[in-house]
Amino acid sequence: MDGVNRSVVSEFVFLGLTNSWEIQLLLLVFSSTFYVASMTGNSLIMLTVTSDPHLHSPMYFLLANLSFIDLGVSSVSCPKMMYDLFRKSKVISFSGCITQMFFIHFVGGVEMVLLISMAFDRYVAICKPLHYLTIMSPRMCIIFLVAAWMTGFIHSMVQLAFVVNLPFCGPNVLDSFFCDLPQFIKLACIDTARLEFMVTANSGFISVGSFFILIISYIIIILTVQKRYSAGSSKALSTLSAHITVVVLFFGPLILVYTWPSPSVHLDKFLAIFYAVLTPFLNPLIYTFRNQEMKVAMRRVCRQLVIYRKIS
Repeated sequence: MDGVNRSVVSEFVFLGLTNSWEIQLLLLVFSSTFYVASMTGNSLIMLTVTSDPHLHSPMYFLLANLSFIDLGVSSVSCPKMMYDLFRKSKVISFSGCITQMFFIHFVGGVEMVLLISMAFDRYVAICKPLHYLTIMSPRMCIIFLVAAWMTGFIHSMVQLAFVVNLPFCGPNVLDSFFCDLPQFIKLACIDTARLEFMVTANSGFISVGSFFILIISYIIIILTVQKRYSAGSSKALSTLSAHITVVVLFFGPLILVYTWPSPSVHLDKFLAIFYAVLTPFLNPLIYTFRNQEMKVAMRRVCRQLVIYRKIS
């Protein structure tokens, strides 16, 4: 293989989730239902936050951006998976595979920083309430947003920089329904042991590190709430429990995929479906049901939309 200096593979073949037609039909109904629900829920949150003056605060600004990123999370691999359920030959071009991997790690990196920003926002609101508007100024919110997008872009580019020029001379079969780095690298026709370790360590370290930073932050916030605000702690704890639930749902699959010592293909597929299909749907559901102010604002926006449709 020393003489191989470029890839001769032009496309990759997905084995998909199952060969059973009945299960594929069930998966199609399941995935399409949750995909439409997640797109609708996250779009409604964005519309509600932008149109309701009562929600023009740092917390809801970050929440609206999280919903925007969740639209990307659900759209990177879910439409392709649903389309492939109709096809006997599930293929993706080499450039399409690279593009898919780029956006998977890009939106993942952005969401990590946004979740950390939301934890910081809750820390300031609860632990330093008198300085909240000063610290969480519009400028700080923009800084968080730019940092999130830059982190996602740099993380994804660093990951792909080491693999985009790998030589592929066959086989070209991925036992999955989307392209991701661990399986992609193993198909290269050179020794990639060090590269696999680097990629796993990179994504695994970022996932685990961010997760522990968030959990420690929320523990500090919860202890502060119980110590200082015994009278109004129920509302604060309810908001925090929603944040913690979203953090666990987001980081749980990522940590298992990138740090599990002996990964199982079936487990990876289940976690991938959970991350790509269920998590973007559960995020707006959790934030809506746990936030009375958001529920009232969403009902107000829905009524306005109904009135507008009747008038038009």
